[in-house]
Amino acid sequence: MRKILFILLAAFFVLTSPFFLFADDDPQPTPESAQQTQTAKAEPLKLVTAIEIKGNKAISTNTVASKMKTRVGSPYLDNVTSDDLKRLYLLNFFSDIKIDTESYQGGVKVIITVTERPLIKTITFSGINRITMKDEKLKLQLKSKEGQYLDYPTLTEDVAVLKKMYEKMGYNTAAVSYKIETDPETNKVNLNFNVEEGGRVRVKDIITEGNKAFTRARILKLLKTKSAWLFNAGVLKEDVLKEDMQRIKAFYGKNGFIDIAASYEVKPDPKKPYLLYIYIRISEGNKYLVGNVVPQGYKDITEKEILTRIKECAPGSVYSEEAMRMDVANIQGLYFDKGYISAQVQNTTSLNSETRRVDILYNIIENQVTYVDKIKIRGNIKTRDLVIRRELRIHPGDKFDGEKLRRSKERLQNLGFFEDVSYDTEETQVPDQKDLVVDVKESKTGSFSFGGGYSTVDSIVGFIEVEQKNFDWRNWPYFTGAGQNLKLRASIGSITTGFDLSFTEPWLFDYPVAFGFDAYRRTHKRDTDVGYGYDEKVTGGDLRLGREISEYLRADVIYRLDAINITNVDTNAAYLQQDSGNTTISSLTPSFSFDSRDNVFEPRKGDLLTGSVELAGGPLGGGKDYWKFFGRASHYFPMPRNASLEIRGRVGLGDPYGDTEHIPIYERFFAGGAYTIRGYKERSVGPVDPTSNDPVGGASMLIGNIEYLYPLFGFLKVAAFYDVGNVWEKLGDIGTNKNANNVINSGGFKSGIGLGLRIRTPIGPVMLDYGFPMNKASGEDSIGDGELHFSVSNSF
Repeated sequence: MRKILFILLAAFFVLTSPFFLFADDDPQPTPESAQQTQTAKAEPLKLVTAIEIKGNKAISTNTVASKMKTRVGSPYLDNVTSDDLKRLYLLNFFSDIKIDTESYQGGVKVIITVTERPLIKTITFSGINRITMKDEKLKLQLKSKEGQYLDYPTLTEDVAVLKKMYEKMGYNTAAVSYKIETDPETNKVNLNFNVEEGGRVRVKDIITEGNKAFTRARILKLLKTKSAWLFNAGVLKEDVLKEDMQRIKAFYGKNGFIDIAASYEVKPDPKKPYLLYIYIRISEGNKYLVGNVVPQGYKDITEKEILTRIKECAPGSVYSEEAMRMDVANIQGLYFDKGYISAQVQNTTSLNSETRRVDILYNIIENQVTYVDKIKIRGNIKTRDLVIRRELRIHPGDKFDGEKLRRSKERLQNLGFFEDVSYDTEETQVPDQKDLVVDVKESKTGSFSFGGGYSTVDSIVGFIEVEQKNFDWRNWPYFTGAGQNLKLRASIGSITTGFDLSFTEPWLFDYPVAFGFDAYRRTHKRDTDVGYGYDEKVTGGDLRLGREISEYLRADVIYRLDAINITNVDTNAAYLQQDSGNTTISSLTPSFSFDSRDNVFEPRKGDLLTGSVELAGGPLGGGKDYWKFFGRASHYFPMPRNASLEIRGRVGLGDPYGDTEHIPIYERFFAGGAYTIRGYKERSVGPVDPTSNDPVGGASMLIGNIEYLYPLFGFLKVAAFYDVGNVWEKLGDIGTNKNANNVINSGGFKSGIGLGLRIRTPIGPVMLDYGFPMNKASGEDSIGDGELHFSVSNSF
């Protein structure tokens, strides 16, 4: 029995011993269990029972409390209180803020103690003598203002502003400080800026060191900082001098010196401290040329086409990052022209210091061809969408074509309706399609023009002209937006008068056919001193039709009907007597023109070719039978620095037929003056009457002009010109020295040379030319004086 009891007790001990062992173990609590225990034991959050604000005088308690999220009755949270502190500082009313707490009525009282920033009561200046600006105006230059809170960082900026003003006048050593007087009772301050002006300093000389590839004169030409001389004060401006260092680096970098380093040091003269010497130290480094140029990643465009676009950084040329960027743009332009508007070109370079060559690798990511989905017009307020759309050479469904976009932009600019034309794209739901956005900025299309001057034909003359190039007769009361052209002109002079009305509809009934008409009445009094030996009165008009045959080729036809009256003819002018009396001219003139100019107003490249044949009389009726041909050819060369060169030639030929023995005086060709051969009196080049010495014109004309335009500034261009040509009495006399039909013609060619200005002013463009004759005119004993012509126009 005892054995059985012992066995049972032993078994019980074995089975229960692990439990007691683990129960006796004292394990360490885990962080999770500790957190749970702490949370379970944490006291509930205390409520905010009161908020007290101390130290505020000018700023109300409500203003402070309204900017806080802590409220009476809400739980007190440290993170909310911290945010309140930030919000109060952002008010910019206080220089110091403290937030404390204390127990209050079973909760927490929040105590905010603020130190208000003082208000600026007055701003005064002392020691300022060189600046003549009145104090009130000088205060406007500062950021600190009377009645606003004092801010020390702003004071630092104001000091810099005053020092800058002195620096511009050459007082670089001027010292500016400030003094603050505070009234503790009102918490307002009197702010005083004190200046010790010192003496005026100027740059005596600029010395360059280390420049071997370029001369000192070439370096100094790059700088805006100049030494003092008669026409320059030699003011030293530190920021400009720093920019000058960047200009030197850019210049050297453009010429292959990619390791260029430039620094400066300013030293006063030991004996005359007001004189400064600037030492520019240049470390040129090596000059690098372009080594191998390799494009990669191309698929749909050949390597040959890509290499033809690499012009600036071609192998063997001077290497520069600017030139490489231009080639990247050229490659992108090639892809853009073929519809790859998302193509990317990434360039990497490899420098070989031993050979001083830079190898360039262009990595091309073509992406896919993109097509036009919709075309959106923006920016047009007066101009109708249709007027813009009909000039576009790209349409929905076309792939983005760079050449079509460029031509579309040229056509829109040639309308004269817009200051600026630009393109943008917008994404669509189709990956390979984008919307094309045409963004225009409208210009003033209405103009009120006036001009005046003195010429050998019109004597003293003035004109007034009102024109609307974007007219719409159906858009009352604004009458703009349809692209029509309406012009009214009146000219009044001491011997001439004229009234003209002109209208053109470029798209007749929404078809690409232009229609227009002109009506006019012009008179010219007899004055032998200016080449008219008779009174002339012309009353008439014309009808015009035209159409574009291709992108650059255009055909037009004009029917003209004039009633002409010639009276008061000099009895000694036998040649002119035969045209005296009344007559009618009825003529039809077909013409063709080719115009590829990039801009019809200020062309820099392209061609203008025109040719017309006028047939008068015969089946058209009228009192005179004759034909005339007129042709013009102009080619524009783009020149460096946005200059341009125009070479222009004009030819005129005519001959009577039927019962008419000669082309009437009022239909002949004349030369000399502002628009033909400058440097000669109006109409003075060509045949003259042997008795009265009046110009009688001719049946053939040949004129050549060369004109170079160079922009000096954005508003000013200078012109240099050479004109040559002549007029001959008979068709077969062109280029000869014959005197036919009792008229005097010196024959040969007459030439003139001169200078001019093209000025863009706030009231409109001004054209001024002065030419000098190089030969004697017909019937003259000596070379005449030069002629001056000008015109002014104003837009509204």
